[in-house]
Amino acid sequence: EVQLVESGGGLVQAGGSLRLSCAASEITFDDYVIGWFREAPGKEPWGVACIESSDGTTYYADSRFTISSDSATTDNAKKNTVYLQINSLEPEDTAVYYCALDPHTTARYMCQMSDHNYKGQGTHVTVSS
Repeated sequence: EVQLVESGGGLVQAGGSLRLSCAASEITFDDYVIGWFREAPGKEPWGVACIESSDGTTYYADSRFTISSDSATTDNAKKNTVYLQINSLEPEDTAVYYCALDPHTTARYMCQMSDHNYKGQGTHVTVSS
């Protein structure tokens, strides 16, 4: 089954930058999308950025975010590390950031949905003012 593990969260000052990583493994789909989402206390999950495995098509909810991927195939199982670069961080960006994977969809559609086939546990990002 698909495994997703996030890393790179932490405490950062407002105005700073952070790069989060999502290590995806045991991917069996040829066509899938990996997205980054965030959830803050009392708020609905929000799709930050998503990227399609087929051709790298991306969707962003905010221009301060950049998503990229580095995929590989080992022993017939696909792996993909998807990065989320966040610049000009604001206290309002404080949230749990998690990645998710959905097969056979588009980046735009996935980023606008809150339910996903596979999700990671998330990594905490705290932005101090």
